[in-house]
This record gives sequence, C-alpha cells and structure tokens, in this order.
Amino acid sequence: MTDDLKAYIREVPDFPKPGINFYDITTLLKDSVGLRRTMTAFVEHFGDQQVDQVIGIESRGFMFAPILAMELGAGFVPVRKPGKLPAEVVSQTYDLEYGTDTVEMHADAIGSGTRVLIVDDVIATGGTAAATARLVEQQEGELVGFAFVVELAFLKGRERLAPHRVDSLIVY
Repeated sequence: MTDDLKAYIREVPDFPKPGINFYDITTLLKDSVGLRRTMTAFVEHFGDQQVDQVIGIESRGFMFAPILAMELGAGFVPVRKPGKLPAEVVSQTYDLEYGTDTVEMHADAIGSGTRVLIVDDVIATGGTAAATARLVEQQEGELVGFAFVVELAFLKGRERLAPHRVDSLIVY
C-alpha cells in the first residue's frame, strides 16, 4: 500500500540547488485520498503502541503529527527551533555538515514514563530526529519510535536512530 503513496509525491530536480532532487509532499497533502492513506498507514503501524504524546518536528512534522495524535487518542507536542516556544524549554544541540543546530520543546511537555512517537515528513541524515529523541530521554519519556512519510535511505538516517523503531512509508 505505501509504495503507491509515491504517486502523490512531486519530484523537483535541482531544488534548492543544482544536483539536489527535492521530494515535495505538498502534492500529497493537497490530495484528500493521499493524505487519508498516509494517516491510515501511520495508524496501522502504531495503533497498538499505546502512544501518549505525538511529537511533531518543525515545521513539516506539524502537518502530520496532530492528525496522527488525534487518531491515536494522544496529545500533540511541537518541537521547534530556538526562541519560538513561550514557556520554559529544554534544548538539544546537534551537528550539521557545516555547523550546528538546536531544537527545543517545553520543559513540561513530556512526563516520566510518557510513551512518545516522533513524527516528521522526511528522514535524511537523522540528526534532527536523534536530537528530538534525546529531548524525550532527557524528560524520562519512553520513545515508542519514529514515523516518517519519506526516507532518503542513501543518507543512512535510520542507522543513526538505532536501536529505536523507524517506520517510513516511502523509501527513496
């Protein structure tokens, strides 16, 4: 079923720069059938995991995580870039190819023993997802796994997230 979801993804060559092939999910989002099939597949993957909170990683994770949280009977927690959350935060800095970046979530978002699923649109190198997992662990949450719409397997992000469960609906 999930291989059929590739038909909803627009491939944009040379974006954002020459040599990069961008997988655009906006064509999936605008199609009610494609969006429904995506969310149904995620629920099939994680519906039996007793998820308490679904984390969406800024910004495209926000498009899927709240819907999935609702379907799983869970809450939604945003993980954002620095300075965008109004209350006390916990943060995690991680390495990029040329520098570092940071993600934050509210300090009271995840309680001890809370079962958490992390959602984003794409897994590439896995750096942002791994940093988000460290935020969950820092708050003593229990990481159920990761859910991604698209996986760029050649960048080996899945390996960076081991030994945690990683479910991707479309693999390039």
